[in-house]
Formats: sequence, C-alpha cells, structure tokens
Amino acid sequence: MQPHNDQATLLLVDDEANNLQVLKNILQSHYRLIYARDGERALLLAEKEHPDLILLDIMMPGLSGYDVCQRLKEAANTRHIPVIFISALSESDDEAKGLELGAVDYISKPVNPAIVRARVKNHLSLVRVDELVSTRLSIVQRLGRAAEYKDNETGLHVIRMSHYAQVLARAAGYSEHQAENLLHAAPMHDIGKIGIPDAILQKPGKLDADEWKIMQKHAEIGALILGQEDTSDLMVTAREIALSHHEKWDGSGYPRGLAGEEIPVSARIVAIADVFDALTSVRPYKKAWSEEAAIDLIKEEAGKHFDPALVELFLTHLDAIRQIKEQFRE
Repeated sequence: MQPHNDQATLLLVDDEANNLQVLKNILQSHYRLIYARDGERALLLAEKEHPDLILLDIMMPGLSGYDVCQRLKEAANTRHIPVIFISALSESDDEAKGLELGAVDYISKPVNPAIVRARVKNHLSLVRVDELVSTRLSIVQRLGRAAEYKDNETGLHVIRMSHYAQVLARAAGYSEHQAENLLHAAPMHDIGKIGIPDAILQKPGKLDADEWKIMQKHAEIGALILGQEDTSDLMVTAREIALSHHEKWDGSGYPRGLAGEEIPVSARIVAIADVFDALTSVRPYKKAWSEEAAIDLIKEEAGKHFDPALVELFLTHLDAIRQIKEQFRE
C-alpha cells in the first residue's frame, strides 16, 4: 500500500529479518515503515528520517538496543523520538533498565499483533498531544512578544515577573504542572494593550481621566484576544490573568471590581509579581525604586491591593525572587 503523506513513520530495528517481517505484516497497512538491521544503521536513520516512533530490539550484535536508546536520548535532535523496546528478554529488571534509559514502553516477544498495534497507536497519540501543547505554547509566547512591541516594557520584565509568579505559585501550593502553566501564561497579562492607541499607551506624562478609561479596557481586550474556545489549562490561566490582574483585594480594581477570593488566584499572584518588577525597573517615565521601597509598598498594600496571604509568601521567598532579578537583569 502506498503511504499517505500524513502517515506516521516508524523505524523498526532488529538484526533478524524474520522479526522485521513479522512487524511489517502487523504495521504496514497503517504506517510508513523504515528498517535497520543493526544499531549504527538505526542511529543514522533516526538522524536522517526523524521517525515518529522507534520499535527497537535489545539483543543485537555490536550496539545493543540499550546502547542505541542511550545514544538517541543523548542527542538533541533525536531525544524526543519515543522508543518502544521489543525483546525476548522478559525479566522485570530488563524492562526496568529499558524504561530508565528513556524508553516509553516494552513489548515481549513473541509479539501479539493487537498489542503492538495498540501500543504504537497510543504512543503516537501522546506525541500528537505533546506537539499540540508545544505549538500552543509557541503561539502564546509570540503573542506576548507582539504586546511588548506596543509597550514601554522590555522582554526582560515579562521574563522576570513570570518567574516571580512561578515561585509564588509553588509557595501557594500549586503543583509543578500548574506552576509551569502560570509561568507560561503570565506573559499574556498585558496582551490587550495591542488594542490601545499608541498616543495613550506611549504618552510620556500622566493620563487624563478619559485616557485612563481607555487604558483600563486592555484587560477586557486581552480576554477577548485569548478567547473562550481553547479550554486548555494554559489558555484558561492566560485568560484569567489578562482579565483580572488589575483587580484589587479590596474591590477597588478593574475591570469588574472583584474583591478578595472572587479574584482568580492566578491573577492575584501575577498582580504582586508584576507590580514588584515594574517598581524596581527603569522606565522611560521613571527611575527604578530601591528593592526596600518596593517591598515596603507591597507590605503596605497587603489587604488593599494585594492578597495578604500571598504577600506573606512573597516576603518569605525573597531570596528566590532576588536570584531571578539578578539572573535576568537589564
């Protein structure tokens, strides 16, 4: 059968031609197949063809499957390729060793066709999910960069405040996955400024009342830009932050006048991270505040602008905040 262009490519590696033929019979109607009879050839094909998945025998002359897997995982351009070991070795120690080297699965010989097809399909689905997450993250990062072109803030401000937010999220009990989501969503906080006229956004002096009303619309514009359609954790968090990071604990913020725990915790975290970095950074219209003065203001605003419990966590994690500030200084 002639493969379609959208078919996944599988690299089958085994020194026994009969074993390759068995796998071919199981998989050829669904995938584009390429073959290697030894480890060196497998490494060359992985580098050249970038297969979507590798089915790898363990016991081979020369480089063993373990050796091949280790080399694949050490190389930047092949480490992402999932490897399934297929082997007559069936001891649990053999399986554990394969998984420790970075393989995603282990199938014992003689192979069951239904199991091979199911495992291959499942792991290719996971690859597609990873690609989708990576693409979504890339789009989010580019949107954040677009907003920076409209504003006086630098890219380093966005990097610093996002890392501050991650530190604070971990301290607040976020899981590692949730904290990483916040790190990647936080750069979206001011995406709505794309919709604010340059004359207002880049005005060197203080905004008048009408200009300030227009400026405040950036929160709702940001939420509209990010939309409601994508319900992934990353995009939901980004939307929450864009809409609510100017809300205040005492209810005096905008755009909705939310108070206390009505404000999403992600937005409460970003509010502290954003203000601290803005105060301690040079802008065309102001000098940088000292760290001490910025911390004093954050303490003073606990219970007014900021969630008091998060302010306490911020103060207890100042060493980590300072390290980030130094790492990403202007």
